[in-house]
Amino acid sequence: MDIEHVNLSQGNANINGFVQHPSPELRNMEKRPAILVFPGGGYYGCSDREAEPIALSYMAHGYQAFVLRYSCGETATFGEALEDAEWALETIRSNSDHWHLDPKRIALIGFSAGGHLAAALATMSKVRPNALLLGYPCILKSIEGKLAFPVPGLESTVDGNTPPTFLFGTSTDEIVGVEHTLSFANALAEAKLAFELHIFHSGTHGLSLASQVTSDGRASFVENRVASWFLHSIDWLNAVLGSGL
Repeated sequence: MDIEHVNLSQGNANINGFVQHPSPELRNMEKRPAILVFPGGGYYGCSDREAEPIALSYMAHGYQAFVLRYSCGETATFGEALEDAEWALETIRSNSDHWHLDPKRIALIGFSAGGHLAAALATMSKVRPNALLLGYPCILKSIEGKLAFPVPGLESTVDGNTPPTFLFGTSTDEIVGVEHTLSFANALAEAKLAFELHIFHSGTHGLSLASQVTSDGRASFVENRVASWFLHSIDWLNAVLGSGL
């Protein structure tokens, strides 16, 4: 395995990648699917809890996995963050041979504000992923007062090129209400686009994997039922991108 680190030529954005090599014992995985992770953090920063632990979990299921740390902070803008996201996806696709991945099987997952950025890339950009996963995403413009800078609402940006989408959240999220997730799912339904939606009975905001691995030692970040979102996402990705078997 190689650990790749790529810096954007201008700005502070960077990609950390975890790339597995081909093996004669894994001939069905010579060109792996890939996943790009956008951590949350209110656009003030990128949460480590929603970064490498997510990437490494998908790597263990056969993915070439990457984390983008994008432009954040009150001096940044949404436009800069979106440009970082476009750069990251284009960089992964353009290095598909070098990083042993299938450029037509690239998924994108974002959490909270990272979910906003992921949803924006999947609905507003010329370069888009082949599958989209959103964990308790910020979608409605009403959330921008809690974020580092103004952002567009995304409930009306879904179009015919929006990729198949997997969404999860909790009905008791006190920071980003479940209506954000539901509004995006409703937009996908109205556009007759493929999606899968999981709303769990309870759980705080920012659960990440909802396990001890990402809990920071806080019991509120461990929710065994919510933790099932991850394996549901693997099954869904296999259905959407193919399992490689």
